[in-house]
Amino acid sequence: MQQSRNTLRAIILTGLFAAIIFIGISLLRIPIPALVGRPFIHFGNALTVLAILFLGGRNGAFAGIIGLGGFDLLNGYAATSWLTALEVIVVAVVVNTGFKLFRYDDRVSHIVTLGIVAGITKIFTTYAVSIVEALMVGTSFKVALINSFLSLPATVINSISTAIIVPILYFALRGSLRGIQRRA
Repeated sequence: MQQSRNTLRAIILTGLFAAIIFIGISLLRIPIPALVGRPFIHFGNALTVLAILFLGGRNGAFAGIIGLGGFDLLNGYAATSWLTALEVIVVAVVVNTGFKLFRYDDRVSHIVTLGIVAGITKIFTTYAVSIVEALMVGTSFKVALINSFLSLPATVINSISTAIIVPILYFALRGSLRGIQRRA
């Protein structure tokens, strides 16, 4: 269900997904104690994956960067918002490549697989980001590796929720978005 890149409809849907991602992370978040950073459980990652699936890698990444990055800028995470943008780009490349390999066939098994792959990708990118964050505040590399690993529980929970939420919301929204596209 890829969108054309520069149509007015694609731009509007990208903005709409960015707003939904921002709201999804702003309204429902549960802080988790960690040694590095201030992680919390939220639905922003799952909504970003949905944006990538519905809008394509480029516009989905823009929506994720605007939604998640905007949240970071407005909520005390401005110093590391560039890392969030890099994470979104990596997830967008991985998910979009996987969807291409499935030839954009959105059967249940493919969407479930993409949700799981997105969750696993997010674990690795968040671990790398946590290491960079720890190094930014002057932590030694070895300590940064260990503390970042010990700070992964929120990411694992977010990744599991992404793997569960993506297929559910994808199939719930697929018909509505196809209806919008047909009216073009």
